[in-house]
Amino acid sequence: MSKHYLIALGSNVRHAAYGRPRNVLAAAIDRLDGGGIKISSKADIIASDPMGPSLRRYANGAVIIETDLSPEDLLASLQQIERDFGRTARGQRWGARVLDLDIVLWSGGSFASDALIIPHPAFRERAFVLSSAALIAPAWRDPITNLTPKQLFARLTRPRRAPRGSAGGRALSSVGRATDF
Repeated sequence: MSKHYLIALGSNVRHAAYGRPRNVLAAAIDRLDGGGIKISSKADIIASDPMGPSLRRYANGAVIIETDLSPEDLLASLQQIERDFGRTARGQRWGARVLDLDIVLWSGGSFASDALIIPHPAFRERAFVLSSAALIAPAWRDPITNLTPKQLFARLTRPRRAPRGSAGGRALSSVGRATDF
């Protein structure tokens, strides 16, 4: 039975054969399309600031794929593609990498095993994932929050008001005068 998956892609390291991270993602998307996996929709590749210790900007994208593979079999396939592109198993979390492929959502709702959790545990805090997902999977719902990617993106990126009592870097003293820190 055919299943649909939302896959997030990222790269921030040049590849000897493919060049810039943007080209790495394009090659990875081409590689995904085949061998029992069909790309049914893809978002434009965007640039995003790094998370964590990496200093290099990322190229990010997302695709919806259709396949008969189970979540764990798809994970194994994605990890093989990452290795084929030069990713090593060891490395710093959120560090520089040639290719990162993450299963974000799937048509089966939630899934958990020792190796995989769907929905991806951190996707709700990643604007670069949600912006792409909102474009190619507007009707999908996060099985945990029941919100669409567009709703999650709006919540994540909406302007926030300053906390109550904030005086632009100054605090009110106990007698009501502003004091500098």
